[in-house]
Amino acid sequence: MKIVNSHPLPRLMVAGLTGGSGKTLVSMSLLIAARRSGVPVCGFKKGPDYIDSNWLSWASRCRARNLDSYLMGFDRAAASFEATACGGFNLVEGNRGVFDGLDAVGTHSSAALAKRLQLPVILVLNVTKVTRSAAAFVLGARALDPELNIAGIVLNNLNGRRHERVVRDAIASACDIPVVGAVPRLDISELVPERHLGLVTPEEFPVLSALEHQLGEIASHNVDLDAILRIAATAPPLTITPLPETTCRCGSGLKIAYIKDRAFSFYYAENLEAIERSGAQLVEISALSNSELPPDINALYVGGGFPETQAVTLRANESFLRSLRNAAERGLPIYAECGGLMLLSHSILWKGKSFPMANVFPFDVQVQSTKQGHGYTELQVDHPNPFFEMGTSLRGHEFHYSHVVLEGTVPATACAVRRGTGIGNNRDGLITKNVFGSYTHLHSLATPEWANGLLKAARRYADSHATLAVVSEKA
Repeated sequence: MKIVNSHPLPRLMVAGLTGGSGKTLVSMSLLIAARRSGVPVCGFKKGPDYIDSNWLSWASRCRARNLDSYLMGFDRAAASFEATACGGFNLVEGNRGVFDGLDAVGTHSSAALAKRLQLPVILVLNVTKVTRSAAAFVLGARALDPELNIAGIVLNNLNGRRHERVVRDAIASACDIPVVGAVPRLDISELVPERHLGLVTPEEFPVLSALEHQLGEIASHNVDLDAILRIAATAPPLTITPLPETTCRCGSGLKIAYIKDRAFSFYYAENLEAIERSGAQLVEISALSNSELPPDINALYVGGGFPETQAVTLRANESFLRSLRNAAERGLPIYAECGGLMLLSHSILWKGKSFPMANVFPFDVQVQSTKQGHGYTELQVDHPNPFFEMGTSLRGHEFHYSHVVLEGTVPATACAVRRGTGIGNNRDGLITKNVFGSYTHLHSLATPEWANGLLKAARRYADSHATLAVVSEKA
């Protein structure tokens, strides 16, 4: 049943006309400036991107949620937003260009999400080598979708005061949308370096306090924060459908570990929370510093990340890799996504070097200089496995520069790829014993079967080892 949320949820979307317009820079700067001024803040990322949401979490000091209407549907995205938004300032960072979706009409675009959540939009315009044409961009965006509430403009990449004045005057003469920010040309790569999957992660950044100061200063000197907060306050009450409870309450007494460090940081907050809501205990460990897996865990979850950039340290931690391999041999349920799959491989091949890994899966993974899989995925479970029932449809996403080196016999897999790349040959979901490795990332709000499958596998493992312990005592 739909209900109207009567609590004020000041909110807006920061969007651009293209990728690389400066959305993330502006979003982080606004969150930091608002937080420093004493306003409670929450950040959200439209789409499945882990790295941007990690940066928004850092900037807001609050877990940033991913809102993806393709994966979870508009109603679930709205319910997730309403359940986790704050009463101060909620910022949703768009992805790609604001109208870019799955097709020519922009299905599942940032604009579509903004309209569903009734978000005023702050449009970030990259005005490199542009003056009056900036007004055409604004007019074109308004004409393309008059229902989209474009409430303010932030100019980015300005080349001096004269450039700013001309662009401001051009927009003022043609549009009734205020310019609420004017950011000079900055080298974002000097602030937050980029690499093959985008920005580096906060876990790998050397001096976050200095970066926070720089970003806060950008907003303080170049953006009208009061005007932006007033725009956010104009957002009306939301009509939402509350999220149903989908996670089983079967986790009491279970311990589920997950690897979280500089190499593995891609986790949706909702996935970890689903495990916690079941009553299970989450145990955070590091593949870089822990010498072995905890001895009393009932399952292991390994998310994505950048194991290739930490390959020297991972390879040197031989005791941890050996512990991981032995646990897999014992039948410990292990669920691994993308970077986690790479950790379980025989070795990672990168930049002409080979880095031995846990060798749970007896093949190499090679990191290339170009994307090997990028976009939404749809899988059909067609083979018995520890986590999903036969016939289950899985909708997720992939973004990887690595690929499995397949030679000779193709390893056992659990899923047919209906959309996407997977490991190749229209397959994904490598399986061995109670281990599942996939290039597809799943979100628990889109695929509640994921958390339930992990919990049930952990329970079976716990029960079987309790039975073995009783038999051993009697003997």
